[in-house]
Amino acid sequence: MIYKTHKQYRLPGYDYSASGDYFITICTLNRINYFGEITGKEKDAIRLLSPIGEIAKEFILKIPVTYPMATLGEWEIMPNHVHLIISIEETMDKKEQEIQFQVTRKIPKREKGLSPLLPGSVSSMINHYKGDVKKWCNKNEFSHFVWQSRFHDHIIRNNVSYNRISNYIANNVYNWDGDSLK
Repeated sequence: MIYKTHKQYRLPGYDYSASGDYFITICTLNRINYFGEITGKEKDAIRLLSPIGEIAKEFILKIPVTYPMATLGEWEIMPNHVHLIISIEETMDKKEQEIQFQVTRKIPKREKGLSPLLPGSVSSMINHYKGDVKKWCNKNEFSHFVWQSRFHDHIIRNNVSYNRISNYIANNVYNWDGDSLK
């Protein structure tokens, strides 16, 4: 059987439900400005959210409610993309971790195709977030809204990187004119 080859978007072998900090960027399809606009330039720039942008904000704030092991770091909604830092805290005790490890070892690794979403993983959180926003749009006469099919992630490995990324997100509105995702 011939399998369609897919570009690997996640770090192979990495457990995206593991405790740690993750920098996520989610774009709209074709980078259409569904979420609003930025008025002014540089230090005078102001983000104005559309109704879709407001609901995207509302659902970002619900992530830690839906996923108690997750906390939000810096986040921002730009006209055509969303940046956020999600921190996952260790929630299982040692006995639960050992049981999960033994069960995971017995599941054969898939060589090709898509694997099921691991509950509590970054992919699961983003999948549900994107689905919730799209579902709201469909029910509220914004069915034209479409996400890009995947999302970008970066595993944040230290405090220097965390601070650099937080600063980037916090200042993203002011740098909109030079934004590579514009």
